Amino acid sequence: MKSEDQARFLFGISLSDRPMWQQFIICSSGFFFGYLVNGICEEYVYNRLQFSYGWYFTFVQGFVYLGLINLQGFTTKKMVNPWKTYVKLSAVLMGSHGLTKGSLAWLNYPAQIMFKSTKVLPVMVMGAFVPGLRRKYPIHEYISATLLVIGLIIFTLADANTSPNFSILGVVMISGALIMDAFLGNVQEAIFTMNPDTTQTEMLFCSTVVGLPMLLPPMILTGELVRAWNSCAAHPYVYGVLVFEAIATFVGQVSVLSLIALFGAATTAMVTTARKAVTLLLSYIIFTKPMTEEHGTGLLLIALGIILKMVPENQVYKHAKSFKDVLMKVPEVEEDEENKALV
Repeated sequence: MKSEDQARFLFGISLSDRPMWQQFIICSSGFFFGYLVNGICEEYVYNRLQFSYGWYFTFVQGFVYLGLINLQGFTTKKMVNPWKTYVKLSAVLMGSHGLTKGSLAWLNYPAQIMFKSTKVLPVMVMGAFVPGLRRKYPIHEYISATLLVIGLIIFTLADANTSPNFSILGVVMISGALIMDAFLGNVQEAIFTMNPDTTQTEMLFCSTVVGLPMLLPPMILTGELVRAWNSCAAHPYVYGVLVFEAIATFVGQVSVLSLIALFGAATTAMVTTARKAVTLLLSYIIFTKPMTEEHGTGLLLIALGIILKMVPENQVYKHAKSFKDVLMKVPEVEEDEENKALV
């Protein structure tokens, strides 16, 4: 956990006066709930309805966010950071959202979330270069992240064999979103670190306000704005699904910002990976997709990576030292046995 002792709240629930494990459970629960609902809604809209309007859906979602933030009573007078702080952050955030949602037109949902889950390694690497962080991680966390990535690759390759909706364009789009996500988490952590009075609501509000106009050029240039408007007008119930998804995602977004503020970007990336694994399993269960041995192997490696990440750093080095001590004592034991035999 980060060392700062600033007050943190999550939807009225005080986090600062609770033990670290309770903070983690509360934030993770909100995140899991929000994004599990988000995943099911995205699978339904993109794969079942064949609506692939990532930029437009992100645009609609942004207005829902602003409405929910307004209901919470947040105003610009409560801001503690200048607007310029959020310009780059907003551009990356909206680009990541748009590419992620748009990639579902060429990737099936499990393949997409497995690619997105690999962001833990770029997040850890980039954390060493972001001003205000310069963060370094112990070796066992890199091993944990590597296990995750290998597991995700195995699963993705298996998914490519069992599901037809998999293309190079989709991989390029999700890779772009992956790079943006690695930058995004570390910049958010840096803002919280350099100005501890920054609230999760402020960051989400400013990022959305600055980012919404940035979505218009790609929508207009690609013609997606007109196509999406006409499609949704012909199926107005889609807006209901989008609003419901946005509300759930709002809960998840505020929760993940709380995790970043309290535990850092890399730990948050591991939590998001665990969520993606659960979402993945639900996707296969709800939409009855075939699973192979490769899928099982990939999920097993993911679980091992998560378990290793959960082991405290001092315990890792303690067990490593104990194991080393045992190895050093073995020759002594053998020598004692030889001496006894001579006697």
